[in-house]
Amino acid sequence: MKQKSIIIGAGIAGIAAAIRLAVKGYLVDVYEANSYPGGKLSEITLKGYRFDAGPSLFTLPEQVEELFLLAGKNPSDHFEYSKLDVACHYFWEDGKSIKAYGDVNAFAEEVNTKLGEPSENIRKALRSSAYIYEHLAPLFMHRSLHQWNTWVNPQALRSYLKMGKLGIFETMNAANERLFQQDKTVQLFNRYATYNGSNPYETPATLNIIPHLEFNIGAFFPKKGMHDITQSLYQLALDLGVRFHFNAKVEEILVENDQAVGIKVNQNEVKSDLVINNMDMVNAYKTILKKQKQPKKLLEQPKSSSALIFYWGIKKVFPELDLHNILFSDDYKEEFHHIFEKNAIYQDPTVYINITSVHKKDDAPEECMNWFTMINVPNNQGQDWDVLIKEARKNIISKINRILKTDLEPLIEVEQILEPRTIESKTSSANGALYGNSSNNKYAAFLRHANYSSKLKKLYFCGGSVHPGGGIPLCLLSAKIMTELIKK
Repeated sequence: MKQKSIIIGAGIAGIAAAIRLAVKGYLVDVYEANSYPGGKLSEITLKGYRFDAGPSLFTLPEQVEELFLLAGKNPSDHFEYSKLDVACHYFWEDGKSIKAYGDVNAFAEEVNTKLGEPSENIRKALRSSAYIYEHLAPLFMHRSLHQWNTWVNPQALRSYLKMGKLGIFETMNAANERLFQQDKTVQLFNRYATYNGSNPYETPATLNIIPHLEFNIGAFFPKKGMHDITQSLYQLALDLGVRFHFNAKVEEILVENDQAVGIKVNQNEVKSDLVINNMDMVNAYKTILKKQKQPKKLLEQPKSSSALIFYWGIKKVFPELDLHNILFSDDYKEEFHHIFEKNAIYQDPTVYINITSVHKKDDAPEECMNWFTMINVPNNQGQDWDVLIKEARKNIISKINRILKTDLEPLIEVEQILEPRTIESKTSSANGALYGNSSNNKYAAFLRHANYSSKLKKLYFCGGSVHPGGGIPLCLLSAKIMTELIKK
């Protein structure tokens, strides 16, 4: 007789966990509070425009492909993507701009020509990033940090001897200032701290692992948009017999004799042999696990940054813009000081514009573009968001006008906003933080919740708020680590 498992939350990690458990022979039921799967990795349609609502950068596509292979399917029959020739287009207020080409040598020459940074510095930075990845990815990304065999295997022991070279003991900014000659190059590489909602002036240089993913391995784009990651994996889960229950907000994880035995949903008790929580860890303990012993130190950790996103339908095509675009602040350090120290939004924020219609033409009407326009903001601490959003919108449009030499306001024909309060209400992310606890100290990797409960048997965790962290690849890996622990 097959064992039963319940997954709370149909975020991308929850879907991946459902696929892995179904392949292992479990009966899987997924309970989701929203009416749709994917969590943050969803989509919005507005009057002829389509927007990927959440994560917009796609790296490590093999993590998606692996799930199809596990199910005995050819990934390319169900999910297609292509490698980007240009990872991102960067702009500054002084008129300078560069294209971050996917080819490392082309990127190095571009930075040298446009910014005056020696090409070899770029190559050296990316070799260093690859080195960090080589020694830390097997340890931190693919294994549980909460099992002794992670720390005593030969690969881990070799990594201990190289900790000084892995960026543990200095900040990302300090490492980048030491390596690069030009302030703009430092700023460009400091930006990778934002990929998990951190501050480059505080987070360890270990996070310089991220450029390796984007340049040495590559940045990609799903041919049907980012939401196709959700849709293709959701369909795979259905094909494997996974049952999804939408508009089904779990009220409690049922516990008997220190063991998770099921859930309470819609006033009904549903029993199972395993319970997997894909809900944000902090909000899970505050709600569905509120009767259980609380991991206070974890719950009190500072949270990552959040986001303010304007989904704009733009009645014009800007040929100078690519899929990913960054309009940098003139004072990056002050911008992060506002986010993490003042819990406010700097008047000159760095603006990210994602335009999927560059590659997927039907995402916008003819001669139009779909702008996913985002800035990093603090998580929700009770600020007056209505005032902050109004002021930020004005500053964002002013910055775009200056850099692109345009008048944007009359070109905006549709608009929808996502901000920390609605991020929290739609995705149960504590304080609207995008990545759970922040990584603004060198011990942050060790301060994430394990992929299992140390107090309650048969209770497991996956998703961006637990190990190994936030972002699509790490969420998928959290599901992998978690199911491997179940096997053990």
